[in-house]
Amino acid sequence: MQKKPRILITNDDGIEAPGIYSLWKSLKDHCQVSIIAPATEKSGVGLCITLREPLHIQEVKWEENTPAWKINGTPADCVRLGMNVLLKNPPDLIVSGINKGANSGRTVLYSGTVAGVIEGTMQNVPGIAFSCHNFVNPDYSLCEEYIYPFVQYLLDHPLPKGSFLNVNFPDEPKERIKGCKLAKQGMSYFKEDPAKRVHPEGHEYYWLGGKWEQAEDEHEESDVHLLNEGYITAVPLQIHQLTDHHIFQTRKEHFSSLFS
Repeated sequence: MQKKPRILITNDDGIEAPGIYSLWKSLKDHCQVSIIAPATEKSGVGLCITLREPLHIQEVKWEENTPAWKINGTPADCVRLGMNVLLKNPPDLIVSGINKGANSGRTVLYSGTVAGVIEGTMQNVPGIAFSCHNFVNPDYSLCEEYIYPFVQYLLDHPLPKGSFLNVNFPDEPKERIKGCKLAKQGMSYFKEDPAKRVHPEGHEYYWLGGKWEQAEDEHEESDVHLLNEGYITAVPLQIHQLTDHHIFQTRKEHFSSLFS
């Protein structure tokens, strides 16, 4: 009998978020699943890790005796403690989400959902981040049938070292989803939209907020464009080597000469 793959599930919406339950439900019959997620919502924390506060691990009772824990930290904290403290063996894959709201375009740089996968990727464990475009009232049941096929694809067709998939589901009913496309990362993102307010004690403060900034030159093969067209998008992202090699090669001698 073939051994089931070991899957670590995390998210940034918190251990009680409906999206993480949908991930578990989609994978539990096919994989050995463990769940390690933040105790509370940690949206927008990116790759933040907790260095100046103690981290507390609490076991969570989950259905079908699935091992599950919550941590008072970030998604990156959850993966780090999972890999180094909680799990006896490293997972074959890390799956994060399903996030409430899309992580398309350059929002991936802020996403805690994506960061959970990046943390695993940096430790040579591949992964997939899943997000749903609908932020107000997402229907995660529309995503569930696609989750395991994505996981199986990545297990059967591994990505190069340092790469992972960022998957977004469109805000469409099932019958209007056009299919799935491998996409490029878009350029659009949530731009800051600071709102000035007055504290009851009289001093001013700001609520940073944000608004969607649509890039004028958004490519037709970008995740942003294809999501709006009704496609599920999967962007292969690479974090193994962040060097701009063109700048390195064309400027290294000139740069060195300035300081000689």
